[in-house]
Amino acid sequence: MFVLAGFLLLGIQVLPGVEIRFGWPWIVIGLGLLLLFIASAAGVAILAIPASVLAGIGGILYYQAVTGDWDSWAYIWALIPGFVGLGLVLLTLMGGHGLALARAGGWLVLISLGLFALAGSLFGALGLLGDYWPALLILLGLIILISPLLVRRG
Repeated sequence: MFVLAGFLLLGIQVLPGVEIRFGWPWIVIGLGLLLLFIASAAGVAILAIPASVLAGIGGILYYQAVTGDWDSWAYIWALIPGFVGLGLVLLTLMGGHGLALARAGGWLVLISLGLFALAGSLFGALGLLGDYWPALLILLGLIILISPLLVRRG
């Protein structure tokens, strides 16, 4: 729960013009946090995945409601697989499964952030990558190809 709250507060700090305003998106965020609390209290760690997705979509809706940037759906959807990845990490932290699941969740978060940056840059909304996004895409592909060689087996 602290992780989700931290991501929300970090997003508010990083994104210009975003203030904390209470409105209808908080209902969606609150339902996600409530589901995460239920998952933790009842010992049903698998509920961390839908809780993360629900709270994350609530965060997206909050951003869009506050800024009025509803056109951002063209690229912001790429964050949703990252919410699943965050749920996998939370599942592992809650004692649901082993470290391999957390590693897969971490990869999902990284891939999701990369897709978000790429799609946002292609749509001209994010000036993060500018002219360098093809080089970063190549770098990401190389990392994905080389990473199995770096894992120790045995």
